[in-house]
Amino acid sequence: MNHPATPLFLTRRVSDHSQLREWPEIPFRRPTLHPVRRRRGGPNGGGHDGGGNDTAVVDAAPASTTPPTTPPVDPTAPGSAGVSGPSVAARSRAVWAVVITGMALFMASLDNLVVSTALPVIRVHLHAGLSGLEWTVNAYTLTFAVFLLTAAAMGERFGRRRIFVAGIALFTASSAVAALAPSIGVLIAARALQGAGGAMIMPLSLTLLSAAVRPERRNAALGIWGAIGGTAIAIGPLVGGAVTSGWSWQYIFWLNVPVGIVLVPLARWRLAESRGSAAPLDLTGVGLVSVGLFGVVLGLVRGNAHGWTSPSVLASFVVGAVALTAFVAWELRTAHPMLEIRLFARRGFATVNVTAMLFSFGMFGAIFFLTQFLQTVQGYSPLSAGIRILPWTAITMVLAPFVGLLAERWGGKPLVVTGLGLQAIGLAWLASILTPGTPYADLIAPFVVCGVGMTLFFVPLASVVLGTVPTALEGVASGTNAAFRELGGVLGIAALGAVFSSQGGYASPQNYVSGLVPAVAVGAAVVGIGALTALALPSRRRLRLEVDSAQVPNLSRLVEPVAV
Repeated sequence: MNHPATPLFLTRRVSDHSQLREWPEIPFRRPTLHPVRRRRGGPNGGGHDGGGNDTAVVDAAPASTTPPTTPPVDPTAPGSAGVSGPSVAARSRAVWAVVITGMALFMASLDNLVVSTALPVIRVHLHAGLSGLEWTVNAYTLTFAVFLLTAAAMGERFGRRRIFVAGIALFTASSAVAALAPSIGVLIAARALQGAGGAMIMPLSLTLLSAAVRPERRNAALGIWGAIGGTAIAIGPLVGGAVTSGWSWQYIFWLNVPVGIVLVPLARWRLAESRGSAAPLDLTGVGLVSVGLFGVVLGLVRGNAHGWTSPSVLASFVVGAVALTAFVAWELRTAHPMLEIRLFARRGFATVNVTAMLFSFGMFGAIFFLTQFLQTVQGYSPLSAGIRILPWTAITMVLAPFVGLLAERWGGKPLVVTGLGLQAIGLAWLASILTPGTPYADLIAPFVVCGVGMTLFFVPLASVVLGTVPTALEGVASGTNAAFRELGGVLGIAALGAVFSSQGGYASPQNYVSGLVPAVAVGAAVVGIGALTALALPSRRRLRLEVDSAQVPNLSRLVEPVAV
């Protein structure tokens, strides 16, 4: 669920609604001094202009009839135009940044959906129930969402490369623990640590990449970065199925270990260190939102098993609601908040974040159960299930360039609305045809519709998010949106899991489908609500006018002056 996002702390970005131009480099030429005659008058020969102001006096060398000569420029000398030395060094630095950050992003992104096709095997091997499988996925996405903004702030304060390397090390170590997990509880704890490591990798990888690449090459580098993350997401179920079928489910985690061992020293050697503002960390906010979200998710997961009115479930919801209310109150009054609540006063910003959460709620909640349906009910191997889900996940790789061109021409709003609508139609279509004996050929068309909808939504999402705020707040906006997407996935899996367990279970194929159909139908309804909500997004022209004319109250501390 951790899709490639826009950088959290970049001072300049080109978005769908805020156009910034990069001025071409102009070679420096030494100015020619022309003689200036000394005015007469005044004690030193100075004079006065007609307005009574003193005029500056410049002594010049006698004019020469011979034009000045300049020494020839050695094109190979450092600092000259068309320079080979600095250009080679800059190019090498950029290439290494793309390789290192791309590998780290691929590792963190792959490890999310790669687990989806291994869930049935994990359930049998570790004797896990539905709640254990839910927490195997949610433990990762919940910690990722909670620590995303905090990890980026830590990079600003303590060094971006240092926190990035620490995130890779944590992700690598927790992957080894997950591979060695003897029980579902240990696996869940390891997945939570993986999520924290992923939160340190994702935003800082993009920030480090942007800093290492020259402005005129930055968009190309960011495009490569996004393509790497998109590829990892698209092939995640396939890789998980292949590894689980060929070896065992533990190897989906072991694969990360050698990659991390290589990346840690490589990142320290090849990436430059950088820091931002040393603002205090909002640890109180992190604690409150962690307790709040954990309480809500715990109540959703345990509701059917313990009863929705049982004291333990009610206590979970109450603690979660109180903690989240306290979190909002704290963020409004603290000088250095983790989440800028005041940004939600802007209609465009609030709308795009709500729609992102609703989309992830329905889509990832449905994928969680559909990947298990292909194995648990229809008897496909993990590899076969991963291949059969590709019409949904891999179509993004094919359509993304074309959707990007449409976003440039039409703006993001019509694509986002259409994408949400198609996703809702595809899920509703699946809910209407799913039976234990439904042939796979009948699933292809709704899978493709869901894939097209996902592409139309995610490709223009970043530019829409950045277009809702002034340029100086783009980093804050992109981080907030990434967190909301992850939270939508967490709540979707928990809520649809509650629907599933209230109507069905794993007792038989028919019992599984009895729970699956209403769960997917609820997911379709939630995404449909997201499509209706997206209609409230201002148009591109309206957003530009709002961003240019309106001021976000009490956020001036975030806006740093930009040197011209």
